[in-house]
Amino acid sequence: MNGTTPGRQPLIHFHSPFVWLVIAGLVIILDLYTKQWAVDTLILYRPVEVLPWLNWLLAHNYGAAFSFLSDAGGWQRWFFTVLAIVVSLVLLVWLFRLREGEWRTGLALGLVIGGAVGNLLDRLTLGYVIDFIDVHYRGLHWPAFNVADSAISCGIALLLLDALIETLRRPGDAARDDGE
Repeated sequence: MNGTTPGRQPLIHFHSPFVWLVIAGLVIILDLYTKQWAVDTLILYRPVEVLPWLNWLLAHNYGAAFSFLSDAGGWQRWFFTVLAIVVSLVLLVWLFRLREGEWRTGLALGLVIGGAVGNLLDRLTLGYVIDFIDVHYRGLHWPAFNVADSAISCGIALLLLDALIETLRRPGDAARDDGE
């Protein structure tokens, strides 16, 4: 049962790219909102303890995810801007070519696109990305990050999980096909 009456289509098609673009849009909105909250509330580079292993820490990241190349001298702003645009366009094409049933891939692409655009907007308007989440343990701090970075990381993890599931599924499918 799909919850529809005969002759009526469901309101949401999970194979429609527009569902995943809504996810991307929600990531962008949440990312921009939380970054604005951090700028309005926190003092640059002054941590505020939330939990024993979590601080809010406003930071300006001139590099890529997790501060990669943040001290490279300025060229990286435009490099990462162009890279984010190209990657987002490639992922959009992929998103519009998904087949029905590829919902994990659609969700993953929506998360990555939303995160990439969220950080891209910072880079274009500010010249750096606002980070504010500081996770640490016994004095060891993971580089500060934001909602966009989290969405990108979760999206990539979901793409890898989807690839693993498909790889594990194939040998059984091939064996069944050979036996028919």
